Amino acid sequence: MTEMASKILEDSLEKLVLVRLRGGRSIRGKLKGFDQHMNLVLEDAEDASDNENIEKIGTMIVRGDNVIIVSPSPR
Repeated sequence: MTEMASKILEDSLEKLVLVRLRGGRSIRGKLKGFDQHMNLVLEDAEDASDNENIEKIGTMIVRGDNVIIVSPSPR
């Protein structure tokens, strides 16, 4: 992971992020932690793939090799 990506994720800790995954899923939740492989820990996560039917997931770990984009909240 680049220094810039690491800095952005550090700045996003304890904030809401949107994570796009392989296969088209989108997960929204509070970023609680991450590692050098971009594995993410999200709290209060929701499956936001379908805006009409948002499914609450709770706390989850997302494997970094499934992550396509992490979008931090606007500052």
